[in-house]
Amino acid sequence: MTTAILSALLEEQSGLVAMLQYPQRRVHAGRVFWTGSLHGRSVVLALSGIGKVAAATTATALIERFGVARIVFTGVAGGVGEGVRVGDVVVAQDYVQHDMDASPLFPRWELPGYARARLACDAALSALLLEAAHACVASAQGQFDLKTANATLQVHHGLMASGDRFVSAAHESDRLRTALREAGHEVLAVEMEGAAVAQVCMDYGVPFAAVRTISDRADDTAHGDFALFVQTVASRYADHMVQSFLEKL
Repeated sequence: MTTAILSALLEEQSGLVAMLQYPQRRVHAGRVFWTGSLHGRSVVLALSGIGKVAAATTATALIERFGVARIVFTGVAGGVGEGVRVGDVVVAQDYVQHDMDASPLFPRWELPGYARARLACDAALSALLLEAAHACVASAQGQFDLKTANATLQVHHGLMASGDRFVSAAHESDRLRTALREAGHEVLAVEMEGAAVAQVCMDYGVPFAAVRTISDRADDTAHGDFALFVQTVASRYADHMVQSFLEKL
């Protein structure tokens, strides 16, 4: 059974590609896919691309072309939840598309044709990711400059939101969090791909899980914090968590 490991950016996955055994590079649908073995498991590594459409295309290709048994997304996100800080890790319990609005035909955030706003991640895979995240955070304590990450790293488990927008202003982040909370959606983090992959996986009946490291607080300093964090921390987090996850499969 082959596991697909997705990331949005090259920096989030470069370490995994370097560790791949028996690597084979394949190009399909304008994307590069690396097949091989990682920590004793058959894997396909791929970059989703940025945004929901790109991510959905990549997820579909992984299922249709490569026949993967499960998809795991690892990358970075902006923290918006209470107490979710730079350097923390969020394992998704479920997803909402924060820019989905087909009202008044459907309630805001509800996915037309699905009768729901939230898409659940696979519980068993998420449990393994939580174990891997806790192990990674425990080993990372005290290793990062406080300008990049907070002193006491934490692991969170809950709702993540995706949308085709890089949330990078405090007022926008506050407005988004408040609106979702009032509708009963307490969001921990925002990014741009996970909900689309979750929807594709639901359509195909393929288990999906996601883990995101908090690179910024989705506020006015997000652009600088994001770039620095991706360059210095994201790859190391991905390497450790994916290794631990695959060893537990």
